[in-house]
Amino acid sequence: MKTKVSNKKVWLGAMIVLLNVVALLALTFLMIELNYGRDVISFIVSNLSRIIFVVASVTFLLALTFGYIRIDCQELLENLSKLVEVMVLLDISVFCSSLLGKYIDPNARPFAFFALMCATVLNRRSAIFFNVINALLIFVIDINVNLVGSTAAYTQIWQYCAGLLICFCSGTLVVFFMRNVKTRIQSILLVFLLLIPIELIIGIMEVLFSGDAMGDTTYILFAYGAFGAVVSVVLYMLLLPVFEFMFSELTVFRLRELTAPDAKLIKKLKTEAPGTYNHSVVVAQLAEACANAIGEDSELARAAAYYHDVGKLRNPDMFTENQADYNMHDELSPELSADIIRSHARDGAKLIKKHHLPEFFADIAVQHHGTLPIKYFYAKALRMTDGEVNLSTFSYHGPTPQSRIAAIIMIADAAEAACRSSKDRSSAKVQAIVNGLIEERINLGQFEDCDITMRQLSIISHTIAQSLSGVYHSRIEYPKIKIGNKG
Repeated sequence: MKTKVSNKKVWLGAMIVLLNVVALLALTFLMIELNYGRDVISFIVSNLSRIIFVVASVTFLLALTFGYIRIDCQELLENLSKLVEVMVLLDISVFCSSLLGKYIDPNARPFAFFALMCATVLNRRSAIFFNVINALLIFVIDINVNLVGSTAAYTQIWQYCAGLLICFCSGTLVVFFMRNVKTRIQSILLVFLLLIPIELIIGIMEVLFSGDAMGDTTYILFAYGAFGAVVSVVLYMLLLPVFEFMFSELTVFRLRELTAPDAKLIKKLKTEAPGTYNHSVVVAQLAEACANAIGEDSELARAAAYYHDVGKLRNPDMFTENQADYNMHDELSPELSADIIRSHARDGAKLIKKHHLPEFFADIAVQHHGTLPIKYFYAKALRMTDGEVNLSTFSYHGPTPQSRIAAIIMIADAAEAACRSSKDRSSAKVQAIVNGLIEERINLGQFEDCDITMRQLSIISHTIAQSLSGVYHSRIEYPKIKIGNKG
């Protein structure tokens, strides 16, 4: 389903792309200045047609990029900060390639850097498209700026053709493999993957154009190619944390760091609200399995589930899972109890924002109960009155889930609590509980704002029931036999 984007955001997106055209052209003229120094004016005058070609090519390629974004990648227009991020990465890629190509060697450039970043922050198809644009931009600048003015340089044009191939092939390769990269250590190992297309292309080009495939020059070029692969990964590792912070990117690396046992709020949850922590761990497992089953981001679902109940840290003893034999709500009015219970959603969002955690986590914290009633205290109030009780007084303030992941966590949260409190944990009973919870939420309109289908709800129901049956499986009763000391 395509994202509906306002005209204002479309125009703002167009302006961002246009500004990037200006930035790339400024970079092109900077390279001309570095290449020709005092002769820059005479170079421009004598090669005006080539300069015009570069301007036209950059403008056309960026216009094509905007067309792709407008038609097939509208999430970049909906999230303009991500569009800015991609454009900045494109500028950095072209700039670094130009500098290393001039001062070291054309084969030593970090051709795969941009593809690595795009594969991390964009979907696979968009990453491949932007990598093609990056390769073409570098090639256009190469053949019209770096070669002009040197007759001998024309004999080396194959190096820039090799650069085009290396940029496209190595970039496409890492885009396909990045899905399996889950840790920063695995990212470093990508150097060895990059060496395959880089060295292969350099070797083929040397055979075809120099005729001396095993000469000293070839080994030097191989070394430059390896250097370019290393620089690509090093730049990626250095700049990714910066972009994660600047643009609030939820990469798989950051999500795993946020759910590590030593993460600040997770550690606090373990020590101050152990029952809530254990509940959150199970909900995270359920959310991850459900997200996988319906094609959502499983890492994001898992991480959000870890933080969905952090608001309970404000009053951990007021929640059943953290209580021992004494229930504090026995001394409180149902209205006050309900207010304390429902406040954990808003408190969680505030705590998440206070610790500068992703906004998405805060959204999940306030959405995972939607506008559902707190039935236990509502029933208690009904018993204490003549039956005239305002249901809204005992309901969460919402909003209802705005994403499929929020809907998953809403269901998983309720299902885990319900099955934990149930004495009958057979597979059939667990499935019946989960089905009942989903049906109740459908009837109360909790899924109207999150674009989730009945088929997806059915898959979620089956996945949660299957997972919970494994978590709360039956065990054999141990024999009550006392065995004496050995001997």
